Amino acid sequence: MIMIRRNRILRTSPAIRAMVAETILTPSDFIAPLFIVEGENVKEEISSMPGYFRYSLDLTVKEVKELWSMGIKSVLLFIKCADELKDNKGTEAVNPNGLMQRAIRAIKDAVPEIVIMTDVALDPYSSYGHDGIVENGEIVNDATVEVLARMSLSHAEAGADFVAPSDKMDGRILSIRSILEQNSFHKVGIMAYSAKYASCLYGPFRDALDSAPGFGDKKTYQLDYANSTMALKEALMDAQEGADIVMVKPALYYLDVIRRIKDEVHIPVSAYHVSGEYAMIKAAAKMGWLNEEKAIIEALTSIKRAGADLIATYFAKDAVRLL
Repeated sequence: MIMIRRNRILRTSPAIRAMVAETILTPSDFIAPLFIVEGENVKEEISSMPGYFRYSLDLTVKEVKELWSMGIKSVLLFIKCADELKDNKGTEAVNPNGLMQRAIRAIKDAVPEIVIMTDVALDPYSSYGHDGIVENGEIVNDATVEVLARMSLSHAEAGADFVAPSDKMDGRILSIRSILEQNSFHKVGIMAYSAKYASCLYGPFRDALDSAPGFGDKKTYQLDYANSTMALKEALMDAQEGADIVMVKPALYYLDVIRRIKDEVHIPVSAYHVSGEYAMIKAAAKMGWLNEEKAIIEALTSIKRAGADLIATYFAKDAVRLL
C-alpha cells in the first residue's frame, strides 16, 4: 500500500517522540507550595496528603535549599496560624513579626534568589475560617480588601517577590497594586487567583491549615464551577487592575478554562494542581489502580499543554526527579 503521509513515523522511537514533542516540562515550570508551622524541628505528615508535610521554619529553610538545588525557582508560602491568634479582623495577618513575615525573611536570607510567593487571604487567620471579615453572617467585601492590602504590604516589607491574593474579593488587585506603589514596592508582583472555583477538591489543603469554613461555604465569593465566561472576565479585570500573573484553580477539572484565559489574557497564566488532585493520584496509586509516576507526569503535562505557563503542584519535587 502506497501512502503519502504515514503519521506513525513521528512516533517510531523515544528519540523521535522527544524531538517533536510540543509540550515539555522543566523544573522552572513548577511552584512548590509549602505549609509552615510554629516550633522547631517539626515535620508533620498531612494525613489526607500522603508524603506531604507541614514544616517548622528551620526545616522549611532546609526544604527550600533542596528545592533550589533541584532547579525549582519558586515557592508559595502558607502558614498554619495558632487558634489563639485567630480573630475576625485579620490582626495576625498584618503582624510584622507573624509567622509568614518571619518565614519570608528567613527564606530570603538563606536562598536570596528564590522567588517567594505568599498567600494573601484571611482564612488561616479567621476565627470563622472564611477568606474575609464576617458581619452578620456575611463575608463583607470592602473591609476585607483593606486588610488584604495591608497584609500584602507587610509581606512586601518582609521581602516577598510576589503576593498571591487567593481570597476572591472584588477590587482587591487594584487596592493591593495601589498600596504597593504608594510605598515604593514597584518590583513586587501580584499573582492573582483570578479563576478560583468553589471546588470540592480543597479538602486536604484545609486539613493542612485547619482553615475549613466554620459555617456555610465559599460560594458567595469563589466561582461557580458551571461557568467559564465569568472566569475569563475576572482574569481580564485582574490584569487591568495590575496583576502580573493570573491563576486558574483547580487545574485538571478546568483545563478548558486555562485554555480560554491563555488565549485572551496576555500575561502569564498559572494553574494550581490542588490538594484533592494530589490526593486522588496518591490514593489510586496506593490501591494499585494506576502507576503514580506516569500519572504525575501526564497530569502536569496536560496542565501545561492546556496553556499554563506555571504550575503550583505538590508533586514539584517528584516531577523534577522523574524528569
